[in-house]
Amino acid sequence: MEPKYNQVKNSIRSKILQGYFKPHEKIGSESELMQSYEVSRHTVRKAIDDLVNEGWIYKKQGAGTFCAERSVSSDAVSNGTKNIAVITTYFSDYIFPTIIRGIEGYLSANGYQMTVFSTNNDPDLERKYLETVLSGQFDGLIIEPTKSALPNPNINYYLNIERLGIPYVMINAYYEELEPVHLIMNDAEGGRIATRQVIDEGHKQILGFFKNDDIQGIKRMKGFIKAHRESGLQITPQNIVTYTTETRKKDPVERLKEKMKVRHERPTAIVCYNDQLAVILLDVLRDLNLSIPGDVSVIGFDDSFLSVASEVKLTTVKHPKERMGVDAAKLIDQLIREKEDPTVSKKASSIVYEPELVVRNSTKDLKIKEVN
Repeated sequence: MEPKYNQVKNSIRSKILQGYFKPHEKIGSESELMQSYEVSRHTVRKAIDDLVNEGWIYKKQGAGTFCAERSVSSDAVSNGTKNIAVITTYFSDYIFPTIIRGIEGYLSANGYQMTVFSTNNDPDLERKYLETVLSGQFDGLIIEPTKSALPNPNINYYLNIERLGIPYVMINAYYEELEPVHLIMNDAEGGRIATRQVIDEGHKQILGFFKNDDIQGIKRMKGFIKAHRESGLQITPQNIVTYTTETRKKDPVERLKEKMKVRHERPTAIVCYNDQLAVILLDVLRDLNLSIPGDVSVIGFDDSFLSVASEVKLTTVKHPKERMGVDAAKLIDQLIREKEDPTVSKKASSIVYEPELVVRNSTKDLKIKEVN
């Protein structure tokens, strides 16, 4: 179990990082902290001593403890090197290495150092790494928000990042309440053109799988619905399947198996949240002795390496990947330049990438069969 003094220390430090205490604002006397945390004077003193030694607070004799003024400058900055933190939901798989490669290529060519963190789409890990950014010596931040469709539990950290003047850019999604500079796909349009592809091929029973704790999934589902409406095709509510980060490997598989049990209710096409899910569902369909696209058409999203990794080459929606990474690096560079010289004429602005459908051989045109 974590020592009590460490719990008190981490709690005070976390409140400072969230901006609850401003520089030179009183944190409390020993007696007040003892009462607040229900611990002994010895415990409070040890926590305070550690925080003082680490530069988080300072003491005034007879007055209490106060929040210290923390500078975001560093020895690295004085040596001409700037440090950028990159926080993504994932790091070593799917499209993320390509995005990170784009970021790193531009930053290293322009004299920046980069440190990468992965949250696994966990808000607690996002908080941990935001604390690292606020505690460390970083000149800028590129971040992919965690569970961006849900209320943001870490907003205080972002507001404190803004207060400290640390520029940041969000990629793939963004928290609307913060209105940050961001780079995103037009995910709703991507979902629409993917769904229109199979509708225009004559499919009427279309199953859509969408991740509902990330805003990308909500927007892609919006496009799925829009495509049905504009085509005059009625949506069967049961044909929209949602899942979460935690259930992404289980729920879609179980729901697809259920759908395929009743022959007259079987979908003839499946629109997937991304290529990663599409490949998982391809395996399920094969286990059921169904052919793609002979029995079921499948569309992915992102045009990742997975879309061409098997004998079935996926029709999918193209994600900018490396280009997004390069553009994100350019934007954070621009924001840092604006901070250093507010008179610069070119101002950083958000980017929205329009989707492009990449047609391969995972869908079947049912109208050709009708003609024959």
